[in-house]
Amino acid sequence: MPISLKQMRYAAALARHAHFGRAAEACAVSQPALSQQISALEDLCGTPLFDRLKSGVQLTPFGRRFVEMAQATIESAEALDAFALGHGGSLNRALRFGLIPTVAPYLLPEIFPALTASMPTASFTISENRTEALIASLVDGSLDIALIGTEPPENGPKLISRALFRDAFVLATSLGEAVDGPVQLDQLAPERILLLDEGHCFRDQTIAACRLDRHPGARAFAATSLSTIVEFVANGQGVTLLPQIALRKEADARIAIHAIALPEPSRMLSLVWRAANPLSPVFERIAEVIEQSRSKPERLV
Repeated sequence: MPISLKQMRYAAALARHAHFGRAAEACAVSQPALSQQISALEDLCGTPLFDRLKSGVQLTPFGRRFVEMAQATIESAEALDAFALGHGGSLNRALRFGLIPTVAPYLLPEIFPALTASMPTASFTISENRTEALIASLVDGSLDIALIGTEPPENGPKLISRALFRDAFVLATSLGEAVDGPVQLDQLAPERILLLDEGHCFRDQTIAACRLDRHPGARAFAATSLSTIVEFVANGQGVTLLPQIALRKEADARIAIHAIALPEPSRMLSLVWRAANPLSPVFERIAEVIEQSRSKPERLV
């Protein structure tokens, strides 16, 4: 049985993350499925690619060389796939589009109808994952484009980042809290600021904006979604930052929204893809449609 491209992608992901669980998350598969494919790959090679350690894995000398060659094969396959996909100016498979969780449920309802209307020959498969996993999927070719809220890493294969728009942050509190705006974030009680769990870039941005790195012992709460945090805020169990694009879905009659004092924290949302991808003109067009279709939320005063 020949080595499959999927197995090579799994091996490359495991080499990057050095951990079966994180590699499986990046590949959007279960950990047993990824482990099974790596074991089958090692059987085909007749030697281990990874040394299993208590804290994760590390490449064997053979595995290091294998992954180097596999990555070159993956990149060639991705280039060939993109060339065939765009041949003759028409797309013959769905574009694989990934978004971070603090963007997908809020922006997709606005941009997806515009994308399908403006690009009728294109179709999309949508996936949601954290930034690290999306970047890894771009690198290994399992995603075509990703919408993220941070700068892509400088190391690794070159990525093109097209800025879309700046998304300002606001403060959400319960209705019963007396808050004078615009809010000075350094005056908030650190122990009352509710955060997303580890791995979300919006968590890191909130920590930076509120300077919570000065109070590491105050951060006990961590949620899997902004919707979960809003439920706690509505019940008076803390306060949180929200991105403006989330307000249509998350802001309701149970919470109060407050502007933040200048310079207000924000994030730049960007569309990212591999520089070597010949479909760059298509991705530029997608970026234009997103910019044109997005209805800007009302700013707080």
